[in-house]
Amino acid sequence: MADKLSTLFREEEVNKRIAELGAEITKEYAGKELLLICILKGAAPFACELAKRIDLPVQLEFMRCSSYGNETESSGVVKISLDLEQPIRDKHVLVVEDIIDTGRTMNYLLEILKQRGPATIKLCALLDKPDRRVVDVDIDYTGFVIPDEFVVGYGLDYAQKYRNLPYIGVVEPEE
Repeated sequence: MADKLSTLFREEEVNKRIAELGAEITKEYAGKELLLICILKGAAPFACELAKRIDLPVQLEFMRCSSYGNETESSGVVKISLDLEQPIRDKHVLVVEDIIDTGRTMNYLLEILKQRGPATIKLCALLDKPDRRVVDVDIDYTGFVIPDEFVVGYGLDYAQKYRNLPYIGVVEPEE
C-alpha cells in the first residue's frame, strides 16, 4: 500500500528559502572562504542547492553519523561512520543538516567539531522541529520551523523512500 503524503512546503517555497539563506550566508562571510560540512544522507540535496546559492569560495565536505538507541529515540551516543577528509583548524565551518529535532546528535557532533579548532563554526538546518527538542542547539540559519510531524522530501526519507521529492511533505497516518 502506498503512503499518503501531503505537501508542507512546495518546491518553489523551498527554493526561495534556500536562495534567501544563501544570500544571508554570503553577506555574513563576505571576503572569507567557507567550508560546508554536509551531514549525510539527508542533508545532501539541501547542501548542494545551498552551496550553489552562496557567492563565495566554498569547499564541501561530508560526514555520516548515527546515534544508537531504539528506533524512535536517539540515545545521544554518536558514532561517526564517515569523517572529514581534511582538517578544519582555522577554517570558517558551516555544518549543514536536513532537520534538527531532539538536538542530541547535532549537539554531540558540534562539540566534536569545536575540539578540532575551526576559526568559526555555525549550523544551518533546512528544518527545525523545536517541539521535539531535548538538548538546546543554536541553529544559526533555519530554513523552516515545523510542527512535530513526520516529514519527507528534499533529502528526508521514510524507509529510504522519498528523498528525491522536490518538496517537503508530511507522511499522513493511516486511518
